[in-house]
Amino acid sequence: MTDQKRDIDEVSGVETTGHTWDGIKELNNPLPRWWLYVFYASIVWAIGYMIFMPAIPALPGTGMTNTLGLRGHSDRAVVAEQVQALHTERAAAAGRLVTASLSEIETDMSLQQFALAMGESAFGDNCATCHGAGGRGAKGYPMLADDIWLWDGTLDGIEYTLRHGIRHMDDPDTRLSSMPAFGRDGLLTPREIDDLVHYVVDLSGREADQAAVNRAAPIYATQCVSCHGADGKGNRQLGAPDLTDHEWLFGGEPRDIQQTIYSARNAHMPAWQGRLDDPTIKALAVYVHSLGGGEK
Repeated sequence: MTDQKRDIDEVSGVETTGHTWDGIKELNNPLPRWWLYVFYASIVWAIGYMIFMPAIPALPGTGMTNTLGLRGHSDRAVVAEQVQALHTERAAAAGRLVTASLSEIETDMSLQQFALAMGESAFGDNCATCHGAGGRGAKGYPMLADDIWLWDGTLDGIEYTLRHGIRHMDDPDTRLSSMPAFGRDGLLTPREIDDLVHYVVDLSGREADQAAVNRAAPIYATQCVSCHGADGKGNRQLGAPDLTDHEWLFGGEPRDIQQTIYSARNAHMPAWQGRLDDPTIKALAVYVHSLGGGEK
């Protein structure tokens, strides 16, 4: 009995495996030795890892998702230790922050930097969804980086707003203002609302129908002056916006103003007291105050 003749590829001179696909022969090239060594070492490493580290699924009824391994290592425990260490490290600075005045924060560079860093992080987690990164705002959400404030723009005033929110009915100390829905509730006719739109446009220094402005003057005097003032400058004690500037929370185009007068725009901001701790609220106030529009 003779050995089967080996099939040698004519081009490469390498023996084939005998497998052929559509006339294409498979060469019998062995894997490089270095690759095999790495592969075997990986197997050994994996076995060692499963013995020493938590990797093997635990048996049912043990109350664990996996074995602890000989090292007893736990990423969850390590993270918990690191978080606790961070809380301990921040505790002293956080305590100073709660009791510090604005002047003290502004003159203490380390305390100021701590407050700004902590406030920026909290702002990104809790406030940026509505107010945008850096407090740039959006239609219906106030810009916090300018110097236009519906309420108090001082550090204490910002902190109060953060704590108690705006129209947050679960907090008796919330900032509260309410503009009537003049059209929806039938307080004014559509014609009177259209005239008021021209009146507000005129207040902001833009071209308006003067006949409509004149017709709206007595309506404004009876319906709007008590909050926005005779000159339209608003009243921050009541949260009534200035109608003479070019800053519009819900848009300053005539159609936007008409919608505001018709159905009112009584937006809501949550009260963060009880959701965030005192140091975080104070840090948020410092951060918002620093964005560019904070008042002394």
